[in-house]
Amino acid sequence: MKVFRGLPNAASRAPCALTIGNFDGVHLGHQVLLSRLREAATRLSLDAAVMTFEPHPRAFFAQMSGDLSRAPTRIANLRDNLASLTVAGVDRVIVEHFNAHFASLTPQDFIEKVLVEGLHVKWLMVGEDFRYGAKRAGDIAMLVEAGKRYGFEVETLPAVQNKGVRISSSAVRAALAEGDFVEAEALLGHPYRISGHVVHGQKLGRTIGYPTLNLRIAHHRPALTGIFVVQVHGLAEQPLPGVASLGVRPTVDDSGRVLLETHVFDYTGNCYGKLIQVEFLRKLRDEEKFIDLPTLVTAIDRDAEQARTYFGKVRDQAAFEQGRKQVSSATDRI
Repeated sequence: MKVFRGLPNAASRAPCALTIGNFDGVHLGHQVLLSRLREAATRLSLDAAVMTFEPHPRAFFAQMSGDLSRAPTRIANLRDNLASLTVAGVDRVIVEHFNAHFASLTPQDFIEKVLVEGLHVKWLMVGEDFRYGAKRAGDIAMLVEAGKRYGFEVETLPAVQNKGVRISSSAVRAALAEGDFVEAEALLGHPYRISGHVVHGQKLGRTIGYPTLNLRIAHHRPALTGIFVVQVHGLAEQPLPGVASLGVRPTVDDSGRVLLETHVFDYTGNCYGKLIQVEFLRKLRDEEKFIDLPTLVTAIDRDAEQARTYFGKVRDQAAFEQGRKQVSSATDRI
């Protein structure tokens, strides 16, 4: 899959089937749309292309207004979104820098300069509520009319539902904010994970008995914060159990930088530079600012104990299920 920062240059502007959206988290609704995109691209012998935006348009307008609370929280980093788009069979991703210039494009400019001249679109699929151009003035009817004039086909996709509820990034954000990882998985189609390369930190953890693997979080408003039971993929053949903190570490850091710190139980390997995935299993508590370091350590001790208890119960349940299968198999042979 090729990734372009902004519109491709003239040499790379092959005709394409395109869909447009933020694709934060690439949930099941997105996956249905991407499946239709892949089918159309194959049928028409076109590249399957996705246009997405950094930053999220709502985050841009929130910053412009001076009220960052209006920006949506982020489900996934760009790396994880791109990985999901690769799995979906996308050939090209255009990561468009959403800025004042792009936001000021008229609907007609968006159609002519972006879709027709910039991307050579021949087939376009968008959601039923898709809007574009300055002040969101462009609608589906304008796209369909433009398609007749410029030679591209437009299709829309109705909202995808799960048990009668629309699957959306907002629904995923709500589930993560509540620590409901079962619901998040049902909406995403896979367990919730954050990936990244392990970076050096302050190395405070090793001095208090809890060395951590640190992942930088580029966005300032992750969809969840707090202390979690997790398992880490990428260090061994099987995921390794641990406990993690995702947030701004208010007791030891006043910079406001968001960091994911994960303590992997009974692991001593050198992980710096490795690409790992942290899978979230259960929320233990919200992030807190403690009065001093000893109080923080006491809380971490409690968190680690709860996480170990969680994994102990999981192992006991797995052993019970395995035993029941063996008994059932032996009974069938009698």
